[in-house]
Amino acid sequence: MPTIPEEQHRPSGQAPREAHQVREVAESFGVDPARYDRARPRYPEALVERIVAGSPGRDVLDVGCGTGIAARQFQAAGCRVLGVDPDARMAEFARRTGIEAEVATFEAWDPASRLFDAVVAGQAWHWVDPVAGAAKAARVLRPGGRLAVFGHVFDAPPEVTDAFTAVIRRVAPGAPVSSGPARTALETYQAMFATAADGIRRAGGFGEPEQWRFDWEQSYTRDEWLDHLPTTGVLTRLPADALAEVLEAVGAAIDEIGGGFTLPYVTLAATATRAGAA
Repeated sequence: MPTIPEEQHRPSGQAPREAHQVREVAESFGVDPARYDRARPRYPEALVERIVAGSPGRDVLDVGCGTGIAARQFQAAGCRVLGVDPDARMAEFARRTGIEAEVATFEAWDPASRLFDAVVAGQAWHWVDPVAGAAKAARVLRPGGRLAVFGHVFDAPPEVTDAFTAVIRRVAPGAPVSSGPARTALETYQAMFATAADGIRRAGGFGEPEQWRFDWEQSYTRDEWLDHLPTTGVLTRLPADALAEVLEAVGAAIDEIGGGFTLPYVTLAATATRAGAA
């Protein structure tokens, strides 16, 4: 159930907007930070370990840190982490969990001459201008420092996806999942990471980007999946009655397949190393 805005859903005659231009969605995730932090999956430890091992030191900047999910994982791996997020509600929640966090979009954020060994972004880089963001990452990275942007890819069971799509067509007909050519989540996110890699190339200052892939799975009960759904971009801005209708329909579909399911995840990363002298 991808939440990235797609070109076919713009009004007729309007120029397409990239995800980073849709600020109203990017800054809607803080409506319920506690739910977001509770329900969103963590990142594979192998990913965190590979980023840390491939960086020259332990100073990490987490772009779009949200509630601090990735930041706490890097902190547990022995890193000093600073988070940046445009949503003050999310940043405040991160602070309460022990993460230093500043409120700003990455493009407008003032590094104040600070340098880092890694710049990371989990489930957030598509909200950043891909060229301006990569160029700024290059400026705040030490030589040999690593930029790593990553996110989860998943497709819920067909019965659950069909129920979700049908109810969204009723309650939010303009939502990105409600029309247009069918694309799997993997296809959508591969395109997103291709855009990220191209932005890194265009920004300059980095070696050739690489793509990493980590496969894993997570089991969900009915209640756990219904806790997760409201944290996704399609649903964060729905009125309460429309959200309740979505959750009722999806919950019924999960009941019909036994009350839960195991979801295969793929975590993709686009990453590159800062080249040259500082």
